[in-house]
Amino acid sequence: MGLHPFRHINPGVGGKDLRFNSKDIALTAIFAALYAVLVLVLSSLSFGLVQVRIADALIPLSVIFGWPAVIGVTLGCLIGNVASPMPSIVTDLSLGALANFIASVFAWKISVLKRDSIISDFAGCTVATIVITFIVGTYLAILTEMELWVWWLGIFTGSLISINLIGYLILQFMKKAGLKVT
Repeated sequence: MGLHPFRHINPGVGGKDLRFNSKDIALTAIFAALYAVLVLVLSSLSFGLVQVRIADALIPLSVIFGWPAVIGVTLGCLIGNVASPMPSIVTDLSLGALANFIASVFAWKISVLKRDSIISDFAGCTVATIVITFIVGTYLAILTEMELWVWWLGIFTGSLISINLIGYLILQFMKKAGLKVT
């Protein structure tokens, strides 16, 4: 009864394209908490010129979990970056979260072009690394007034380790364990 008079079914939050149930909300919370805890506990690796942000290894899992992982790593970055030592914490909070959002959406969408393809999974991880490198490296270069290439090289090196090595291996392990791709 409480529905709109011209709508006879409840399409859920976000309609047919973006529907969240309680499992998705729980997964989002788990990804956000895990990301934030990894950033904070491993802060010596998470912040600096070469950021081997182990939490970024969760970004490729958007291939399996879809929107819950995308939103989770975005919120987790927002929470984790509260401890940022950078000159403008607001910039690090907002642009870091935006970089995670774009990187995880790209990784997800590129990887599902060819389901269960190791090459498309790796291509998705590589694009995520490039997105993180250019967005984070650029705003950190501006904030610190250091050379752009220095930050790009540092962020690229760390992201290559966390996303393309650790994240990719976790993704392949989870796929082999039988988790279904969204």
